[in-house]
Amino acid sequence: MYHGIVSTRAFWKGCCVNDTPNIPVPSKIGNSDQEAFPEHWFCAAILPTGVTYKEDAESPESFRDVLAQAFTAWVDYRTEAFEKDAPLAALKIGFSEALISSLMGNSRLTYQDFDTEMGIKLPTIQIRAGEVEVHPLVVLLRKNVVLSIHPTYVDRRFVRFRRYADIFMRKIPVELPPEDRLTLLLMRIIDETNERNFEHLREIEELGDRVNEDMLNPETPRETLGPKIYEMKHALVTYMNALWQTVDVLHALRYGDAELLTDNQKLLLRMGVLEEEVNRQIALSEHMSEVLASGLEVLQTIYNNQLQSFNNRLALIMTYLTILGTAVLVPNTIATIFGSSAFNLQPDDRGWYIAMLVGSTAVATGLTFLWLRRHWASRRQRR
Repeated sequence: MYHGIVSTRAFWKGCCVNDTPNIPVPSKIGNSDQEAFPEHWFCAAILPTGVTYKEDAESPESFRDVLAQAFTAWVDYRTEAFEKDAPLAALKIGFSEALISSLMGNSRLTYQDFDTEMGIKLPTIQIRAGEVEVHPLVVLLRKNVVLSIHPTYVDRRFVRFRRYADIFMRKIPVELPPEDRLTLLLMRIIDETNERNFEHLREIEELGDRVNEDMLNPETPRETLGPKIYEMKHALVTYMNALWQTVDVLHALRYGDAELLTDNQKLLLRMGVLEEEVNRQIALSEHMSEVLASGLEVLQTIYNNQLQSFNNRLALIMTYLTILGTAVLVPNTIATIFGSSAFNLQPDDRGWYIAMLVGSTAVATGLTFLWLRRHWASRRQRR
């Protein structure tokens, strides 16, 4: 896989073509400040003479002669209105309506093979404001052409590959069978989109690190931690679902026996390597999910401890109230008994009667105070 940054001279040399009639020579050089090929349509091809072609345009009409002559060609189309424009774009390049319609809309189909043409649908992941969004990338194949269609708002996907597509085309041996050439180009496209998808896992890790920082901060309101952890968990689930969809597509490509793809075992093993890379990313995501799940368990434990502490305090208050009620209950019981008509108390008895009530109240209160004091002392010793 080519990831190097070439000099301007080397890049210009790779872009130049000559001795090819009726095919325009690209005249633009990309740089770090401006996208090299910003138009909606892009085409890179290798011709029977071994010469490479690379150009972008607002219409695929300028590519028709190239596509007719090319050994292998990649056409990339990005659009703001994906659902509306994707079927029209596929028809312009010569693909059937049945093929593109089977992969559009809410269809869960990710692999379709019609022998002379086939298509796959890959997920492209985008993270905005901490939310994971999954958008479709449709890749269609027929004899010598690979067409990729994707929304414009998905992190300008294939910007780098557009820039170096002719260099990659030049590395494909012309003497290879058409099936091998298509497979190599398809794997390069899948690898490019996988690499961009994998980059977003680092963004999720950074979000998770901020959540862990909030969990360690004792001043963070506990009621805000639960939603944050849930959002992180949901983002990981969405991310992993997209990766599992990619695994399904790679598995179907490797074992689907499509007529347009190679039977070369070495190339199929390379397809398996792509699948293993996605599985490793899934394993990392699952590990992060387990860490977040343990964070939720810790948070739940904290909530349970706080609730248990509150319940203990309520129980202690109820105990004290019960004891105080008992202290008051003693004189109240005595007053109730002596107030009965059986004792027939007279006004002259008020002196000793009041003294008895006051005394019983004082004794009950004193005994209660001594018991509480002894109880508090024992609690301090246990602490």
